[in-house]
Amino acid sequence: MIIKSYEIKKINLEYNHFILFYGKNDGLKNEAIKELIEEKKTVSYYEEKEILDNQDNFFESILTKSLFENEKIIIIKRATDKTLKIIEELADKNIVGTSIIINSEQLEKKSKLRSFFEKNKNFICVAFYPDTNQILTKLTFDFLKKRKISISSENINAIVNKCNGDRETLFNELEKIEYYSKNKESITSEDIAKLTNLIENHSISELIDNCLAKNKKKIIYILNENKFNNEDCILITRTFLNKSKKILKLSSEYNLNKNIELTISSAKPPIFWKDKEITKQQIYKWSPQNIRKLIYKLTEIELQLKKNINNSINILTDFILDQSSSNVSS
Repeated sequence: MIIKSYEIKKINLEYNHFILFYGKNDGLKNEAIKELIEEKKTVSYYEEKEILDNQDNFFESILTKSLFENEKIIIIKRATDKTLKIIEELADKNIVGTSIIINSEQLEKKSKLRSFFEKNKNFICVAFYPDTNQILTKLTFDFLKKRKISISSENINAIVNKCNGDRETLFNELEKIEYYSKNKESITSEDIAKLTNLIENHSISELIDNCLAKNKKKIIYILNENKFNNEDCILITRTFLNKSKKILKLSSEYNLNKNIELTISSAKPPIFWKDKEITKQQIYKWSPQNIRKLIYKLTEIELQLKKNINNSINILTDFILDQSSSNVSS
């Protein structure tokens, strides 16, 4: 059964034991989960892989209930269609006193997990779409008004536009501004630019990741959505260089063991879960020999940028688009 994200209050955990939250709006999903969870309930968190690797232990933890537990909530994070068989088996067991909340990323219409929850009237399915700028602007005004922080409408728009529809990112930036404002009488545009610099860095990192994964469509979108300037070019190039060196190390390891999962799991420093899939794409796309050539080209590009600072954004953009188009996997 489908309900809207603003209808969370309709969910009653005494009757709704299986709930699917999916979508890219992690901030809104986390708010909804927090609203459903009460202090009196026991909450356990699981990763999908953890469940699939130890299904017997998972079933035992759900079916075994302590005398001191009134109600139990299980939250499965980063779930995919692989979770469906687990849910089907639990549904057949008619569990009592336990609710399962499945937290998934974006699920396509063809997703078996999504389809199962949408068509079953006893199951709840909620999509969480990115927030509009209008919603984020209202949240920003409310946050600043409550804390008596004065920021111009122009700066508010600048903050909102950088958040890409993610209220979690927005509140992280607003909390930095709140902390900063305690030691300053006023906040300037320059202050805002410095405080929200992490969003810019995230965009740069995303740009480089997609270039190394040769996702040209995504690269063009990032370039269009972000106003990179000549001063950003050295930071972009050095980020590109650092990421390329990491891929060289991983690609060399994969070249030896021919096992992508082993390469990812044994990486040092460890690869964050959100970066695993795109890192796999990068390893597949770049052989050790070709990533070495790329590193050499990047050092040359950095020299060109320093000599042609006024034209650096055009030089670097052409280079990035060229690398995303080239076939260098062999």
